[in-house]
Amino acid sequence: MYYSDEIIEEVIGRNDIVDIISGYVHLKKKGSNYFGLCPFHNEKSPSFSVSQPKQMYYCFGCGAGGSALTFLMQYENYSFKEALEALADRAGVKLPEEGRTVREKRQELLKSKILEINKLAANYFYYQLRREQGKGAYIYLCNRGLKEETMKGFGLGYANKYSDDLYRYLKQKGYDDETIRESGLMNVDEKHGMYDKFWNRVIFPIMDVNNKVIGFGGRVMGEGSPKYLNSPETKVFDKGRNLYGLNRARRSKRNHQILCEGYMDVIALHQAGFDQAVASLGTALTHGQASLMKRYTEEVLLTYDSDEAGTKAALRAIPILREGGIITKVIHMEPYKDPDEFIKHLGAEEFEKRIAKAENSFFFELRILEQGFQLKDPQEKTKFHNQVAKKLAQFEEEIERENYLQAAAEKYHIGFEQLRRLVNTYVAKEQWTKEAPKPKSGMTKKKEKPEGRSQSQKLLLTWMMEEPNIYPVIRGYIGPEDFTENLYKTVAQQLFDQLEQGDINPGAIMSHFEGEEEQREVASMFHTHLEELNSKTEREKALKDLLIKVKKYSLEQKTKDASEGLKGIEKIVEGKKALEALQNTHISFD
Repeated sequence: MYYSDEIIEEVIGRNDIVDIISGYVHLKKKGSNYFGLCPFHNEKSPSFSVSQPKQMYYCFGCGAGGSALTFLMQYENYSFKEALEALADRAGVKLPEEGRTVREKRQELLKSKILEINKLAANYFYYQLRREQGKGAYIYLCNRGLKEETMKGFGLGYANKYSDDLYRYLKQKGYDDETIRESGLMNVDEKHGMYDKFWNRVIFPIMDVNNKVIGFGGRVMGEGSPKYLNSPETKVFDKGRNLYGLNRARRSKRNHQILCEGYMDVIALHQAGFDQAVASLGTALTHGQASLMKRYTEEVLLTYDSDEAGTKAALRAIPILREGGIITKVIHMEPYKDPDEFIKHLGAEEFEKRIAKAENSFFFELRILEQGFQLKDPQEKTKFHNQVAKKLAQFEEEIERENYLQAAAEKYHIGFEQLRRLVNTYVAKEQWTKEAPKPKSGMTKKKEKPEGRSQSQKLLLTWMMEEPNIYPVIRGYIGPEDFTENLYKTVAQQLFDQLEQGDINPGAIMSHFEGEEEQREVASMFHTHLEELNSKTEREKALKDLLIKVKKYSLEQKTKDASEGLKGIEKIVEGKKALEALQNTHISFD
């Protein structure tokens, strides 16, 4: 895949990074920049900066940084091509077809065909539910308390008892076996060939946030196994990065989302007026799903089943949500198993009260933990207090940890200072583990100091970015070829070209780098503040010293790389003359 620099720069230039990122992160303007909580690491104080003039973002906490293109690649886990296409589509820029390889065109066509098939299948299932063969399934849904309006809203359907109905329907529509197989809607074996994956089941279409049908869930009618069956992962369906009902919940005016276990829980809650409900797709909650929720809300309320399995699922989900920077609480539904049963028996008003009384997830964890200890036994009590301290040590923010520490000390009648000392012991252990991991080889690796060569080149580039007015002063002495580090040379080539044209475009420079580490390094150049020098003379001397360093390193590298030919010798001679001239020149900002 190849797109020209001109196309990439046009796409980036036609998008505003503040508009794009504000769709994911709540930003507030401070001075010339916008700030918010970083979506790439857990933090309480905003250190994530977005610059409109530079069209760049940078986190002073974790170092994540880049352009609008980079942001989509990091946040959405897009490839470079996918991110560029998303921005092009947003800005109405048509990308040239020749930018795509034959393989990529085939993949895109296949995705498009699968989405077409899914849409046809959803309509087919919907139609079957309302025919004679779907009568039993329709009655089942009515008996579950669903209204016709709700069934329509969620596109519920029915897969017939005959196991080749959908297959024959799709063949009639002109789709070949390979494309139908790739949709995930069929099973294939030697004995039966290709046949419908879903049959004699109520069907729940699964949609992405853009309301495209990406997969299906099916609930068996009568006896059968498994009770619930989901589509396998396909080119368009990634279970770990989608949530059932999010296409509707993302438009909710509520300031939180409710996370359920099953499809029927989500549907029952939406019908009762709780349009903020979503569910994971037959798997344990993933970090990708937590990131997806973080895009639309700051708080998630868990309504997993009130049995042992549901409790275990909640305990697995809580740390994932917490790591994603999401405030988490737990709704209690006793004496009922799930939200669907609760709503049927007690109604929406009572559920609203349970929302108001939702338990802080940390104290939910402690309450469940407490059940494993006999607190009347001093030894057991000591073990429990140690476990509490371990959990408190997991809070990275000191203020948050102190608040929970005080609350836990009061709740379990532990001396505050005693508990704090115990917590600090575990915090110290945790920090030591993070800072001093044991090398796998068993050998201790010496800490590498940043090379003077790299530091000098990076500092000069940063200075040029921060003060473009020094360019006329230095361009006679230093060129992109003097930057010996590959990454810095690429940046220098772009920066020198832009300075010649009189306009710096950081976003365009960032677009030349696809690797995350490279993007971080380049972004840091645009966000490093130079040491302030008191006088003009000091600044002139500092710049001259820096130019001499870069030139010396450049000459050393050229000498090392030079061939024995005449051209190689000529380059070294020219370099030495340029260095001598620089050493004997007075650098002036006048």
